[in-house]
Amino acid sequence: MRDRLSRAIRSKAAALAATALTAALVAVGATPAYAAADDTERPTAPGPITVVAIDTTWIELTWAASTDNVGVVRYPVSARYEDVGASYSTDTTSIRITGLRPSRTYTFSVSAVDAAGNYSLSNPTLRLTMPPGDDQPPSAPGQPVAYDVAATLVWLRWAHSTENVALERYEVFRVDAGGALTRVSEVYQYPPGRNSTQISGLTPNTTYTFVVQARDEAGHLSPLSEPVTVTTLPPPPSCAVRSVVRQWSDGFVAHLVVGNTGSTTVDGWTMTWRFWASQELRGLWGAEMVDRLHNSFLRVRNASYNAVIPPGGSVSLGIIATGTQLPEEVTLNGGTCVVADE
Repeated sequence: MRDRLSRAIRSKAAALAATALTAALVAVGATPAYAAADDTERPTAPGPITVVAIDTTWIELTWAASTDNVGVVRYPVSARYEDVGASYSTDTTSIRITGLRPSRTYTFSVSAVDAAGNYSLSNPTLRLTMPPGDDQPPSAPGQPVAYDVAATLVWLRWAHSTENVALERYEVFRVDAGGALTRVSEVYQYPPGRNSTQISGLTPNTTYTFVVQARDEAGHLSPLSEPVTVTTLPPPPSCAVRSVVRQWSDGFVAHLVVGNTGSTTVDGWTMTWRFWASQELRGLWGAEMVDRLHNSFLRVRNASYNAVIPPGGSVSLGIIATGTQLPEEVTLNGGTCVVADE
């Protein structure tokens, strides 16, 4: 009898404590779990965004509070520049965002979320340009280097400029007769890091001069880089290829004979053929490997003793590789070789 009475007293005390805890949670504005689970109503949109304070790299914003049938628990905030953005969150109606860039135009937005995860139907936005804070131009880019030259295109790369705030882009110019500059490429720095470009549409066997200039986000221009002079290759030669292949389940040995079927001597050559990323090169003779283009083609160049291919002449080379993809789509100095009769 005494045990039953004790258990009843403890049970009643626990119930009273739970009731008191629920009342306390409601009193301080917390949302009980059962209420959040049953809540399907969205909060109203926050009020317009107002700028409280601003400097070149930070901004403080505020807005009118949302209303909700249960209660708003937080306000997600975003700051977007072009297609790059950052997200923040606050449980108040104001926020200070740091790490912004001078002179950039940002779009700020605010929404409201309640305890059940319902987002406000719409949210206010504010678009503004940060105060200018960059008064220094970038340094000159490094002298460009032509690292891949063909008959109608060239790839250039250069050392990066240094910039005190943010670099916007590189502009590549062709130096025409009399020193006039013609812009031929723009390399934007979003995301940053790229310092190379391809210049196409060139004339075979022609000499060109290029320079590079950097531009920061405030519009300041760097000095021009030192120039680079490049001569494009002659038009691609006419060529034909014969191959002899010995193949097994997961590999092969191929002997290629590539002939110059044109009327002009080839003096220095590069050759490509289909070669998948999963394949491994186990052996190569008659040529030197350059790289693997887009992980889909193997590119090789002449050895020291076979750079010249006269009209009617040919070069021989061999390859040992894994995989089942045999040499196909063979090119010589950018010209596609026809498959010759055996």
